Order: sequence, then structure tokens, then C-alpha cells
Amino acid sequence: MHIGYQYLVLVIAGLAAVAWGLPAAHRLQKPFDIAAALAVLFGVIATVIGILLTTIPSFFR
Repeated sequence: MHIGYQYLVLVIAGLAAVAWGLPAAHRLQKPFDIAAALAVLFGVIATVIGILLTTIPSFFR
């Protein structure tokens, strides 16, 4: 079984974006909270893709 350890960076970056974006979406002023909410969205997507590629490295081939 082959594990794609290089994709763990994607998981860590996605979790960091979610951890920053959730409180920032409630703390920041009106136009900047949208950017924080988008960071959460992209963080969740990056985390899911990173977990998928870590467990199944040849998924998109």
C-alpha cells in the first residue's frame, strides 16, 4: 500500500485556513468577513482533497 505523504501539506494548510477563517468570519468587519468565509470554504475543500490524495495517491489518474 502506497501512501502519499507529500499531500499532508495540503491537509495541514486546509486545516489552518479553517482554524483561522471560522473565528475571523465573525470578528472582522463587513467586507472582510466574506474573505474569511471563502478561506474556510477553500480550507475544507483543500483538506478533503488532501485526505483523499494521501490515502489514494492515484485517485485522479
